[in-house]
Amino acid sequence: MSGQQESFLQVFVTFPDRESAARVAQALVEEALAGCVQIVGPVHSVYRWEGKIESADEWLCLIKTATSRYAQLEQRIRQLHSYQVPEIIAVPISAGSSDYLKWLSAATGEKSSAP
Repeated sequence: MSGQQESFLQVFVTFPDRESAARVAQALVEEALAGCVQIVGPVHSVYRWEGKIESADEWLCLIKTATSRYAQLEQRIRQLHSYQVPEIIAVPISAGSSDYLKWLSAATGEKSSAP
C-alpha cells in the first residue's frame, strides 16, 4: 500500500452464542458497515468482571471494514449486542491483496483508491 495510511480494519467482537453472532453479522453486511464477517467458535474466554474471574464459551466475529465506517460499525454493534460492555477491538489492516482490498472498499461503500 504505497505510503497510504491504513484504510481498512479488522474488528474483533465476541458474542454469547452463535445465533446472536450470526444475527449481528448479517445486519452489518446488509448495512454495508462490513464487507465480510467470519464467525469462529466456540472460543473459551477467561476474564475479570465485577471483581471476579469468570469464564465462558463465546463466538468470535472477525469483521472487515473501512476505517471510515468504524464509528458507525461500533455504534451498530452496541445497539445490537446483548453484553453491557462488549469486546470491540479494531486493528489496522496494514497490507492485503489489492483485489481483496478493492472488493472490501466496494462492499463497504468506499471509493476505490486504485486508478
